[in-house]
Amino acid sequence: MLDIDHDINDLSLVDQGSERIEWAFSEMPVLRAIQERFQQDRPLAGARISGCLHITTETANLARTLKAGGAELVLCASNPLSTQDDVAASLVKHHRIPTFAKRGEDNDTYYRHIEKALDHRPQLTMDDGADLVSELHKNRRELLDDIIGGSEETTTGVIRLRAMAADKALKFPVIAVNDAMTKHLFDNRYGTGQSTLDGIIRATNILLAGKTFTVAGYGWCGRGIAMRAKGHGAQVIVTEVDPLRALEAAMDGFRVMPMLEAAACSDFIVTATGDKHVLDIAHFEVIKDGCVIANSGHFNVEINIPALESLAIDKHSPRLHVETYTLADGRQVRLLAEGRLVNLAAAEGHPAAVMDMSFANQALSMAYLWRHGADLENAVHPVPTEIDNQVAQMKLAAMGLTIDTLSAEQLHYQASWQEGT
Repeated sequence: MLDIDHDINDLSLVDQGSERIEWAFSEMPVLRAIQERFQQDRPLAGARISGCLHITTETANLARTLKAGGAELVLCASNPLSTQDDVAASLVKHHRIPTFAKRGEDNDTYYRHIEKALDHRPQLTMDDGADLVSELHKNRRELLDDIIGGSEETTTGVIRLRAMAADKALKFPVIAVNDAMTKHLFDNRYGTGQSTLDGIIRATNILLAGKTFTVAGYGWCGRGIAMRAKGHGAQVIVTEVDPLRALEAAMDGFRVMPMLEAAACSDFIVTATGDKHVLDIAHFEVIKDGCVIANSGHFNVEINIPALESLAIDKHSPRLHVETYTLADGRQVRLLAEGRLVNLAAAEGHPAAVMDMSFANQALSMAYLWRHGADLENAVHPVPTEIDNQVAQMKLAAMGLTIDTLSAEQLHYQASWQEGT
């Protein structure tokens, strides 16, 4: 019997989980270097951290790094379908990190696990979607005085936190790791791009070449998905509400149109907006027969699944992670992964090489907050530029790449206004 608190699906998967965690770690050279430094410097000694994150191999390596830095860590899942049960087993047994995460957990279990993470009385929080911070502010306010600061991993969470800050409701500073250049330029674009297509292909085994593929939203995630779909030979449509992003998509060579038009001609539709009901009842009424629909945003609200249910006369599951809805006129709509994050529910999430940068930012931001959080105002803060640049330099070095540096003359020229034509 283990003497640490936990709630996971299957402890017998521990060896498989450890093998996969080490496999991912081999693709995370920046985090490896940070872990070595943390073991020596112990910058998080005594810090109580609660993390509500996707329990994946990459997250396990972040957790190991934080523990090496001296942190006392508890983890729970940030999505009911993203937990890798073998990883959860290894975190508990091999790394002795209290973990509360079960793949397929119901809503009650999900929030009970968040409560267990908060029972740790954290001083620092790590979130992926802001559910931990939200629960703290709604139902566990007695813990707020202990909180020094937090970090947020994803766009949806940053949006929620900025709304809290605008309402003067946010009671501690949060660093928006999602907005670090070394995060959203790479994780969101290359990680989400590859892993979303990976999830769709694993779930359906349908050839993308020659198909009409619509991406809802042209933020960094949408850009990556559109880029990778185009690379597979799909004819890509982008739908947007932001005129600048729509213009950028058009200049990047994609067709741009409203979702109502796109739904009628698409073989695939993927949402990546961070908003709700991007695919709604009006779209289902005209959607092309056989269309595959999936979500790559954090929450399962981007597709209005209750509306789809209301129109359907039959539903069956022909493949793992696929539900086929038959509408009254005989058209079929194929929903992937229950409308949850398709890249994590039907695949393995981002490749470790891009999570290396994201979680390097997380680790260094935790250490920064432990040192400086008490001096920050209760707002959403960017990752300090020196951390972002440090992560980029470390990644370049790990890739064996060197770059130029400015000479003293060039630095002087940039700082001067006297020279001109």
